[in-house]
Amino acid sequence: MSGPQIITLGCRLNIAESEAIREMAGGQDDLIVVNSCAVTAEAVRQTRQAIRRARRDRPDARIMVTGCAAQTEPETFAAMAEVDAVIGNREKMEAASFATSEARLNVSDIMAVRETAPHMASAFAEHARAFLEVQNGCDHRCTFCIIPYGRGNSRSVPAGAVIDKARELVDAGYREIVLTGVDVTSYGPDLPGAPSLGLLIERLLKGVPGLPRLRLSSIDSVEIDERLFDLLAHEPRMMPHLHLSLQAGDDMILKRMKRRHSRTEAIRIVERLKAARPDISIGADIIAGFPTEDDAMFENSLKLVEECAIVHGHIFPYSPRTGTPAARMPQVDRATIKARAARLRSACEAQRENWLNSLIGSEQSVLVERNGLSGHAENFAPVRFAAAQSPSSIVRATITGLENGALIAQEAQQ
Repeated sequence: MSGPQIITLGCRLNIAESEAIREMAGGQDDLIVVNSCAVTAEAVRQTRQAIRRARRDRPDARIMVTGCAAQTEPETFAAMAEVDAVIGNREKMEAASFATSEARLNVSDIMAVRETAPHMASAFAEHARAFLEVQNGCDHRCTFCIIPYGRGNSRSVPAGAVIDKARELVDAGYREIVLTGVDVTSYGPDLPGAPSLGLLIERLLKGVPGLPRLRLSSIDSVEIDERLFDLLAHEPRMMPHLHLSLQAGDDMILKRMKRRHSRTEAIRIVERLKAARPDISIGADIIAGFPTEDDAMFENSLKLVEECAIVHGHIFPYSPRTGTPAARMPQVDRATIKARAARLRSACEAQRENWLNSLIGSEQSVLVERNGLSGHAENFAPVRFAAAQSPSSIVRATITGLENGALIAQEAQQ
């Protein structure tokens, strides 16, 4: 083994930051870093499980825990016998934090952080695409969400640093970059001149002409302004794939969640995008069984899957997070939550299968993963090749079938 072992849970931002940690902690073969997630109680449980498994597999290793669960519940992880040190989300930006285990608990007030460390602006993935962090933290306070207390307030990476890192990634051979953050569409108000995400993207595409594909991670639909909409609708280097933080399809539940969009607004933005760019694919986060959700409210969320043609669905069974307002609301019983989550997943799977079937016979531009045998189309449809392709290349592929949830490409041209 060369260098530290990094175990990553949770979002694309964590994936990006894990690769930065790998570089900062380079050369420490005896180190395991668990980069945790706190988005649900299940994510925290999985983090504890990953720590115990890591200790069983490597009893002599040093185990450090960082990430959102470490930030929001530091004492929980410090109390685990398997853990040597707990490092906060601020501290994981500093190489010195991984050099020693002397400070068992190294977690400061994340709300005091006002900057995003420049070296965290980009990171590498194990795929042909790279993740580039442009924003961190969140200023909103959705009633179900613990993440602002794990990530702090919103802060943005200056455009110059983003462009410089993007150039480095392109020079290193990456053909696609995914812009990531906790609340990416809130980019800019803390920077001089208050640039928007749309302006950042325009500058990035102009400043890095060698980048063929740019993609966004999860965004808030209500924050899509006209500049960003125009890029999503008409810029060929912007990938036709959008993952929206919708969370629910019922207006009363959305209000109780303290979301800033209505059901009608969510449907309208998807309709506008599809009218302007028919090949765009839509993903969404939806919570099943939010407190006070009755059958009629749930049906509104279920219908949203079809009305927004959600083909990349991330379904979260609601779990109360201590310290959030939703945890104090009347709860839905666990069996009902589980059943509703299953129905939402089934609805998304049906939408996805219909969509993938509709792509059979089409020609798709596919970024080949490092294994040479699979990749993703511009709309993020998964593709498998009958014969190995050049890793990290972009090929034109004719889609001939669908098998086990992936499109089959029999022909490909560079």
